[in-house]
Amino acid sequence: MHIESKIVHGGQHPDKVTGALAPPIYQTSTFAFHDADHGARLFKQEESGYIYTRLSNPTIDLLAQKIALLESTEAGVVFASGLAAIFNIIVTCAATGEHIISDDTIYGGTFAMFKSVLPRLGIDVTFINTADISRLQAAITPKTKLVFTETPANPTLKIVDIAACAKVCKEKNIPLCVDNTFATPYLQRPMELGADIVVHSMTKYFSGHGDIIGGVIVGGKELMHRAWDIAKEIGGCNSPFNAWLVLRGLKTLAVRMDRHCETAQKIAEHLAGHKKVEHVYYPGLPSHPGHDIAKKQMSGFGGMIGFDVTGGKEAGKVLMNSLRLCTLAVSLGDVDTLIEHPASMTHSTYCDGDLEKCGIKPGFVRISVGLEHVDDLVEDLEQALSKL
Repeated sequence: MHIESKIVHGGQHPDKVTGALAPPIYQTSTFAFHDADHGARLFKQEESGYIYTRLSNPTIDLLAQKIALLESTEAGVVFASGLAAIFNIIVTCAATGEHIISDDTIYGGTFAMFKSVLPRLGIDVTFINTADISRLQAAITPKTKLVFTETPANPTLKIVDIAACAKVCKEKNIPLCVDNTFATPYLQRPMELGADIVVHSMTKYFSGHGDIIGGVIVGGKELMHRAWDIAKEIGGCNSPFNAWLVLRGLKTLAVRMDRHCETAQKIAEHLAGHKKVEHVYYPGLPSHPGHDIAKKQMSGFGGMIGFDVTGGKEAGKVLMNSLRLCTLAVSLGDVDTLIEHPASMTHSTYCDGDLEKCGIKPGFVRISVGLEHVDDLVEDLEQALSKL
């Protein structure tokens, strides 16, 4: 099937008992056993079935299976948040005294975890630009257990060549994990390019409506079983109702992403010619340094835009405070257009030196383009920019 059909039908079937087209919400904490021996077999994993929702739940399992299918892989594990998913895959792959490599431009919450939490567990982290393959090769040590990257990167929309990274990782027998939140499997499927693990914040485009928190990792069965073994002891499970909302949101992923991409392209082109905008960061623009790679590994350029406002941070504040239609808020992937200032908001975990190193300037503004009419969004940005 084409990806659009997989998004609608993949992994889902009418309920065998009732014929219900929408999947049931198994809103329960615990499941009854047929008898004592049945319960014992389930706990020994001698028989498949359900015990307790922290361990597994039919609604949550359906979501994990569907996302694994969309990402062209075997299995997945769902978590309470994207950060919980990322933490799980790190501690699944690396232990005290071992080492991971991360791109230096990633979501601020991930950066804070890697910078502050992992060293307390004795896991060393090296931050590099993974778009520079020679630097990636040089950073690998005998203790390296994982390479983590994000493309398009949050918030600068930097593009990393997934296939090139995967080639290096496979030569060293090190798994490559790609955060695919900005692109979704509709636009980019890292597993097909050689990645071993894909992570998503389901809060974003998968949900699409800004009403849940969730995360997921997908990959090969053996690795995902190891991840589940750790996940069930840590306890960062999602709720059945949240999982059901994501399943519902996923049904419209293709049409939403088409609209996000179409509108973002037009806005990026408009901003690129504006006298009060110094630079626009959008992989759909030929001027973007990752444009050619993005064309090769993505089927569309996404709904996220970054741009530098002339006048720096104070001008950016005036812009954001002057908007009438766009909402000043963090997160992304909603039907509503959201705008924020990464340096003081989502990426405030970066020090000034780290921000400069990653190209996040004081006047850098990030837009998550929603589903409003493009002309209304352009008009709103125009009237706000006129205040500068």
